[in-house]
Amino acid sequence: MLALGSLAVLQGALLAFVILRFGAADRARSADVIIVLGGGEAGTERRARHAAVLFGQGVAPYVVCTGSLPVPGSLAARNEAELCAAVVRAHGVPDAAILVEPRSRSTEENARESAAIMRARGWQSAVLVSDDFHLWRATWLFQARDVRVWPSPAQRTGGSLPRLEKSISVLREVAATGWYIGKSLVGLDHTDGRLW
Repeated sequence: MLALGSLAVLQGALLAFVILRFGAADRARSADVIIVLGGGEAGTERRARHAAVLFGQGVAPYVVCTGSLPVPGSLAARNEAELCAAVVRAHGVPDAAILVEPRSRSTEENARESAAIMRARGWQSAVLVSDDFHLWRATWLFQARDVRVWPSPAQRTGGSLPRLEKSISVLREVAATGWYIGKSLVGLDHTDGRLW
């Protein structure tokens, strides 16, 4: 049992290293759309501000704001997608360039719903905006939906997260990745709900 436990800890540590290393690089380039993943109130605002900067740099002509989770502390919106839209609008993105996807409750659902929007509009590529700790798994899930994405961490605009918040978030990503791999091995479809 001790050997198995040690192996699990080592695998988790290696995965955490991969997650952090991947998320540190900004791979943004010209694309058809910028997709912003919801991340609660503070995370969504941080990610949306970064998306607005990318839009202002001419990276893409459209921004898709995703997420159905409520943001009770926000006066600007009822859910993450609406909050994102309000933030990018306040930072200069015109209404005509903003699309709101308010149904997704998980990263897998973000990928599914965003892929449907892209197919409907004939878009081929996206810059994927989230926090650095989230981008490895998010990129993987979008690619599984045949979406060509270039990840861009919100930390490029907003700065690093506090150490404790970052550590907890990385541990959560390690667990979410394990869950995704496990359910895929047993043939379960996407995850509905708030956890991942």
